[in-house]
Parts: sequence; C-alpha cells; structure tokens
Amino acid sequence: MTDVVLVVNTGSSSIKAAVYELAEHKKKPLWKGEIDGIGRTAMYESRSDGRAREQTSVPTEITQKHKPLIEWLLQRLQQEQPGLDVIAAGHRVVHGGHNYSAPVRVTPQVLEELHGLSTLAPSHQPHNLAGIQAVTEVWPEIPQVTCFDTAFHRTQPRIAQLFALPHQLAEEGVLRYGFHGLSYEYIASVLPEYLGERAEGRIIVAHLGHGASLCAMRHRKSIATSMGFTALDGLVMGKRCGDIDPGVVLYLLRDRGMSLPQVATLLSQKSGLLGVSGISDDMRDLVDNDEPRAKDAVELFVYRALSQIGALIAQLKGLDGLVFTAGIGQHSPEIRARIMEGLAWMGVQVDEQSNVQGASCISTPDSALPVHVIATNEEAVIARDTRQLIMND
Repeated sequence: MTDVVLVVNTGSSSIKAAVYELAEHKKKPLWKGEIDGIGRTAMYESRSDGRAREQTSVPTEITQKHKPLIEWLLQRLQQEQPGLDVIAAGHRVVHGGHNYSAPVRVTPQVLEELHGLSTLAPSHQPHNLAGIQAVTEVWPEIPQVTCFDTAFHRTQPRIAQLFALPHQLAEEGVLRYGFHGLSYEYIASVLPEYLGERAEGRIIVAHLGHGASLCAMRHRKSIATSMGFTALDGLVMGKRCGDIDPGVVLYLLRDRGMSLPQVATLLSQKSGLLGVSGISDDMRDLVDNDEPRAKDAVELFVYRALSQIGALIAQLKGLDGLVFTAGIGQHSPEIRARIMEGLAWMGVQVDEQSNVQGASCISTPDSALPVHVIATNEEAVIARDTRQLIMND
C-alpha cells in the first residue's frame, strides 16, 4: 500500500479530487478525478499514473447535489486505486473569515465557525464543508486540513481591505477578503519559470472562470484584488453579478417588494452571464452566439475585466506582466484576445497564432509586456499545505 494525501476541491460547478504521495518531494498526483457540469449534464473524468484518461457520465439521479457527487467520486477513487492508503485529506474552503489566514486542522470548533461563514459564500462554503463530511464518513480516523481561498490576500495593505463603513464593522470582520487565493498562490509559485526576474515585479493575474477575479501582485504577494467581502463582488461571472450599486439592492427590497432570499438568489444564481444573456452561464455557449443578448453578456464580461485591470494597474503604478488562468482564461482565445486588444493603449500586442494555439506566451516579442497563459493547480497547493501541517503536528 502507498500512503497518500487526498485533496478535495469542491467548486460551484465542478468537483476535483487528487491523491499525492505523502513524500513531500513527490509533486505529481498519482490520480486525479473531476466531475464537471454540475446542475447540467455532469461528466466524470479521471487520470492516473501510467494510464489513459477515462471518461464517463455521472448517474443522472445525483447530478444536482454536491454531497452525493463527492461520495460517488470517492467510491470511484477506491475502485480505480485499491492500492492507495489515504492517511490525510486536504480541502479547499472558500471563506476563512477574520480568524483563519493559514491552513488549519479540522476540529468540531473549526467546522462550527466555518459553517457560520456560509452566508458569505453560499455557492461554495456549504459544498466545501460537504466534502469534509463525505471524507469523514469514508475515512473517519484520518486528519483533515482546510486551506482557505481568502488567506493569500492577507498580505494586502490595510487600506485595501477596508470599506468606507463605520470602523466598528471592520473590527468585527466586515472587510475586503478576496478569493481564489489558492489559485493565485500556485501561480505566484511558478511565475519565475515563465517571467524570470519580472516575476518579482508588478503582475496582474486574471483568474477567469465560472467564478472570476483579478489579483494584483508585487514580489508575488497580493496587494489588491477585485473580490471583496463575498464572492459576489468584482467581475461579471457565470451566474454572479459582480460589482453592483448597493442602492440596487435597496431598491429591489424596498420598491420591488422582493424578499431577502429572492434578492440573494437573483444576485448569486440568476445574474452574470446567465442573467444578461438569458441563454447560458457558460462562456463557451455565448462567445460565438449571434443573439444580441449573448453578445451583450460577452462584451460586458470583457468591459468589466478591462475596467478593473485598469484600476489594478493604478494601484501597482504600472504593469510588468499579465497572466490568464482558470477555465475561460486558459481555454478561450477569443476572450483573451479581446482583453489584450483593450490594453493596446499601453503597448500590449497579441500574437494571434500563439493565442489560438494556447501557447504559454501569447504576446508578440515586441509587446510592451509579456502575457502568459498558465494552468492553475489549486490541488498541488492544498496537498503541500496538508503534508506540512500533518507532518508538523
């Protein structure tokens, strides 16, 4: 039997799992499994060391719920990899709140506090915690570790974390937390491989997926980000609204007679690409669609991204490199090209062939700054942090 660390990364529309050998120098996973398309036609895909990729459909009766999907995924792991002994598990948890700025061992008290933060990340936190419960039911004795998406952004200046609200609220934890931190942490760790000495400079990373955000880095540390107190903030997303005048929320409650749950559902489940287009929350369905509302959704996505990139450039006082990552960032040449064309004023030039081919560098040699596409790997960060925590206990 091989001792391994299990990683569970539960998102709003996908569940990823991976197993890594306990030895810290082992960087590549022995097995990876992913369920994509939750809420639609969910598909399962797995890869293991030395074996071809396997794809199959997920039983239709469980495609709408995260917990049974996680349990099904763990069953597949046991069936496909009977020679592995899971001795610890690490989980992505979106919101660590005011108290958690580093990975921690799961305890009943930690779980209680994290459940209390579910209202701040309703599309993610309950699913993240369902992963912990599912692992507990299969391997009740193993230690489990939570790794937080908010932790990477705690290096931001205090001013960048404040809202213009009464100071008592900030002291109680009403702050700009930022998210997608595990993704940004991984990108920061590999930046020197792509940018050399520039990696320590002023870099913007665009994590563009069903959930989307931007992070401005200096010396590979977060100094500003587009998301705030919750994952509703910032860019246009698959179903989330992004930036919105808070007066709109008051108007919906007061003048339109909507209830609080109705407004919450509207902003987190019926807005974004889905709300604007009325067609789909998936950029792949919209980018080549000739329907006017589909075009509006794509153009608004790009417009908001460019607006916030401009704001982050101002905070960085310049820009030395741009990185695209996550589903749209890694797989949509059209969106990358539109954003880069919007930055032509500062000398960014698209290498059209490299961009279409999905090359690592998609800017021309004479571009004012390099633009790269880097696949993120949140699971590798979680595995590393889980190893370190359980080995040091």
